[in-house]
Amino acid sequence: MTTPVFDLSGKTALVTGASRGIGRAIALALAAAGAQVAITSRKPAGLFETADEIQASGGRALAINAHNGNREQIASLVDQIVSQFGTIDILVNNAATNPHFGPLLEAEDSMWAKTIEVNVMGNVWLCQRIVPLMRASGGGKIINVASVNGLRPGRWQGVYSATKAAVINLTQTLAVELAPDNIQVNAIAPGLVETKFASAIWENDVLRDAVVGRTPANRIGQPEDIAGIAVYLASQASAFTTGQTFIVDGGLSVPML
Repeated sequence: MTTPVFDLSGKTALVTGASRGIGRAIALALAAAGAQVAITSRKPAGLFETADEIQASGGRALAINAHNGNREQIASLVDQIVSQFGTIDILVNNAATNPHFGPLLEAEDSMWAKTIEVNVMGNVWLCQRIVPLMRASGGGKIINVASVNGLRPGRWQGVYSATKAAVINLTQTLAVELAPDNIQVNAIAPGLVETKFASAIWENDVLRDAVVGRTPANRIGQPEDIAGIAVYLASQASAFTTGQTFIVDGGLSVPML
């Protein structure tokens, strides 16, 4: 009997920023594919409810509060997961922040520091702790949630866009460096998705209509729209796929005359 190519049975995944939105949708999808899932977020609201939903569906989940921009909390997070699950095979770096909405040159240094710590350094710190585990087990998957803003800057989102561009470059660099270890590293670049994180845009009728009007799919995304590509990148189906950024935006970024 052959094993389904998207089957994640026997794998352990960590999804950051999983209390709501895209992170939650990805965690649920990985669990449905058979993985046991550790989920984390800075705030507890929604985190334990997500874990309960996974377990109610017959899966196994571990919820741990941790701040993605705090190196010590990340170290403790990984130690707790290893203590419970033994290792980590799949890392989904989804947690992000965007404290500044306005002209880039008006962003205070503290906003730059916070955005870089959470969106970039948190991913680096997690990889530093988890890659040795993947090497020891013969391979692994790292999925970084970037943004279309990492490919072209979003209006009044220059700081956030710069960090997401860094995430895409980080993905490419790690893909090259970790390929000999059978670790595939890829990124997902969502367009506008209906999450609390992006509510400043989609709750504004003018901004939302402008995006929808340029989108061939004629709508904005839902968190579940991002989950399928995450399952592919977490599975054996993507064994020969690494260093890539997958745009999921309903066709918004397609060049058109």
